[in-house]
Amino acid sequence: MKSREQEYRELFMAEALEAYDAMSQHISVLEKRPDDEAALHELFRLMHNLKANARAIGFAEIGEVAHRMETIFGEIRSKQRIFAGSLVPVLFAGVDAIGEMIRAVGANQTLPNSSVLLENLDRVMRGEEPLLDSAQAAPSDEDANRKLELSDLVYIPIKKLDHLLNLVGELIIDRDRVLTLSQEIGNLGLSNVAAHLSRLADDLQYSVMDARLVGVGTLFNKFPRVVRDVATAEQKQVELTISGQDIQIDRNILQIITDALLHLVRNAIGHGIETPEERTRAGKSPLGHLTLSAQTERDDVLIRIIDDGRGIDVERVRRKAVARGQLPADVAARLTDAEVYSLMFEAGFSTAEQVTEISGRGVGLDVVKLAIDSLGGQVRVDSQMGQGTTFTLVLPTSIAVKGALLFQLEEHSYALPLMHTDSVVSLRPEQLHAVGGMLLAKVQEEHIPVVKLAELLDDSDEPLQPADREALMGRQDIIITSYNGRKLGLIVDQFLRQQDIVIKPVSQPLDMIDLFGGVTLLGSGQVCLVLDVPALTRLFIARRP
Repeated sequence: MKSREQEYRELFMAEALEAYDAMSQHISVLEKRPDDEAALHELFRLMHNLKANARAIGFAEIGEVAHRMETIFGEIRSKQRIFAGSLVPVLFAGVDAIGEMIRAVGANQTLPNSSVLLENLDRVMRGEEPLLDSAQAAPSDEDANRKLELSDLVYIPIKKLDHLLNLVGELIIDRDRVLTLSQEIGNLGLSNVAAHLSRLADDLQYSVMDARLVGVGTLFNKFPRVVRDVATAEQKQVELTISGQDIQIDRNILQIITDALLHLVRNAIGHGIETPEERTRAGKSPLGHLTLSAQTERDDVLIRIIDDGRGIDVERVRRKAVARGQLPADVAARLTDAEVYSLMFEAGFSTAEQVTEISGRGVGLDVVKLAIDSLGGQVRVDSQMGQGTTFTLVLPTSIAVKGALLFQLEEHSYALPLMHTDSVVSLRPEQLHAVGGMLLAKVQEEHIPVVKLAELLDDSDEPLQPADREALMGRQDIIITSYNGRKLGLIVDQFLRQQDIVIKPVSQPLDMIDLFGGVTLLGSGQVCLVLDVPALTRLFIARRP
């Protein structure tokens, strides 16, 4: 994987070469029409941007030349001087020098000496005549025979990459169908072609997905200013630490989580980190600490927002949820901390006592949940009173192709995204326990509610019938799903297999049913519905006995 420095250098080279070509074009126009305002404006803008970019990446020499050129073009634009006489060859020499320095950067060579050019630019700015010899005053043979160069990088609109990835998705579906057919027919030649097609499709899929990856730093690096502004508005002192900017993720995923991340950062400062006075009374440093970090975990990207503030008051959240009518007091009292945290993600929920620009408007964590749900991701919350809170966003690296667990239910195939699949178990009826009308399974020291998926999917809005363990016959295949800190076991007829699928939107009228997160096509040509775990979890909560 390329280093961040190498990526920045390549981006600088691409933009700088493009700027150099545009400068050459505009200065040629200016030579013919010295009062062309459009050309002057573009030359000034290009020099300004090149100066900023060169200084930001550490190429001070390019920045100095561009700075002086920017000043002179600004003066020509404001009618303080005219583009004529000895000024013309000096500015042409300046553009040429910029091109040579950019090419030297691309070749990892030492930048050419620009002291004579800088001296002439300074003389021009002081109103003195530049020191030009005859070779500088007129184009040389070398200038006339200069080679034309194109950047190795091209800019591609994200819509084109979206379309390309959709085509790859269609190819993967057809690849699976061809593989299935080749196995059914048993022809060796067809099997070899199918295997080759499979390898090509895989390579193409990962190449296109790789082209869409960007460093999370492109989003993270916008937050220092956000944190400063929010902390100032809240009259708090906050230090931001950023790590993992090099972690790569699909650009569209980064776009989708932008508002969610913004809400979490504002929430951390508005609700989490205390005022300097409160922190001092609690024995903390007056300066609050906020961390934005990213790391990879298997095929996922984890983005964490960590503050060292007051933590989440679980009992206060319980009381607020009961007061809002989200659930009865007796049910709220039995909830685990993780289940209480999940209540904060309901629309309109807030524990703020007063409305400010940052908090108490009932907007925030529900936006986070909707964004992460749309990606098939998860939000984890960990908090300790008086010590701080960590929100972890578990995100896929790509949203086009997802890992899924395929299973059978009443002779139909369904898929569950692996992102929400915690584990699969096969248990005998006596290993399940009926408590309060629900079945519970003990899996890895956790007691997890279990329900027959067929009963959960029936079209009734009535509460589920009390569980009858005696009615279960033989081993039960159970998928343990996980959403928003809550686990749920789904009894299915049979596990099939795990495979990558391309999820397509559900068409009418099934798009009105939020239990289905999409549809995919299996290698056999069979249409397979993709179940939405968040919606299934909400349905179970609403219908549990």
